[in-house]
Amino acid sequence: MLGIKKNDQVMIITGKDKGKTGKVLEIFPNEQKAVVENLNLVKKAKRKTQKDQQGGFAEVEAPIHLSNIMLMDKKTNRPTRFSTEILKDGTKVRISKKSGEVI
Repeated sequence: MLGIKKNDQVMIITGKDKGKTGKVLEIFPNEQKAVVENLNLVKKAKRKTQKDQQGGFAEVEAPIHLSNIMLMDKKTNRPTRFSTEILKDGTKVRISKKSGEVI
């Protein structure tokens, strides 16, 4: 089970965007990478086409490795580690190590 899922709030803990938070847009489980909204931006060259007469450079979000991001605790609003537990009804949940709350 991957600990971070789509639409989770995460903080980048290393690299050029260290300390910034954002929402996970996409997960690549085979590569262990995630795309975070408006973070880890890189410039990509866009070719001039019939639709895009201008062309030029565009900033796009690049994937970042899962080891470089941490899940945000909703209660304390700080990055936290988490554990998984199975509830009595059989559902699997993530539990914050800092606050003990279900994420």
